Amino acid sequence: MSLISPACRDALQHWLDAQKALAGSAKNTITAYNSDVADFLSFMTLHKGAPQGLGALERITVSDMRAWMAQARKDGIAARSLARKLSAVKTFYRWLAEREGFEPTAVLSARAPKFQKKLPRPLAEDAARAMIDTVELQSTTDWVAARDVAVVTLLYGCGLRISEALGLKGADAPLPATLRITGKGGKERVVPVIDAARNAVATYLRLSPYPLEADAPLFRGVRGGALNPGAIQGAMARARAQLGLPASATPHAMRHSFATHLLAAGGDLRSIQELLGHASLSTTQAYTAVDTARLMEVYERTHPKA
Repeated sequence: MSLISPACRDALQHWLDAQKALAGSAKNTITAYNSDVADFLSFMTLHKGAPQGLGALERITVSDMRAWMAQARKDGIAARSLARKLSAVKTFYRWLAEREGFEPTAVLSARAPKFQKKLPRPLAEDAARAMIDTVELQSTTDWVAARDVAVVTLLYGCGLRISEALGLKGADAPLPATLRITGKGGKERVVPVIDAARNAVATYLRLSPYPLEADAPLFRGVRGGALNPGAIQGAMARARAQLGLPASATPHAMRHSFATHLLAAGGDLRSIQELLGHASLSTTQAYTAVDTARLMEVYERTHPKA
């Protein structure tokens, strides 16, 4: 931040404050915005040879934008990451242009690099069930084994992110028929809780050596504190090694599996979007590509060839 002029530093902070207050952006999003835009402003200082005040930012050209993007690629920034950085810079510039009264065309016209969108990598239904069964075998301590099963069952059975599952409090137990989950960007959604998830959590709570406290985390680590995501990631890594599953069989893959299996069973795309808490339907539509790809694999494997 030392390369950035005081005026730009203040503008950046005011914009971040506005994002927090008005857009309801999540903490991780704000952190990424701060880093991405600060890096951009620092580059412009070095590129121009002097700290760039607000007036100088108004005069940034298409050539300047190309120089920034070229340097980012030279520094090893992947196309996907650069596209995210450019999006943050454009969002900042729209706000700044409206506030300062200038035309941000040079920045807004910059094209994001093309990149291959990664498709979600779900597990097959039998593999998802096997993962839950095998996670239970990764600990010799009964309550820890039950805890891990409960978490993974919530990921697969309710489509939760691991942060959402581990964010549950004692007050959420016993689990009701539906949970109100606050996801990315503070977006709330209502998620039905299947019996298997409710029973798995009840079993964990019955075995847990720690008292159920309304304001404390529902899922505890071995020392009684909040459960670290790394514990679940580790248990799943050991389980997938036993099952011969790929490295993509992670906690988030259980959420992908939830969505893909719902879609394959005839689930409505809009309903799945709401269950997952996706802000955009286009994000959910990635699962239709997965379903189509799987269908083509079956076709290629089973269709009689001439």
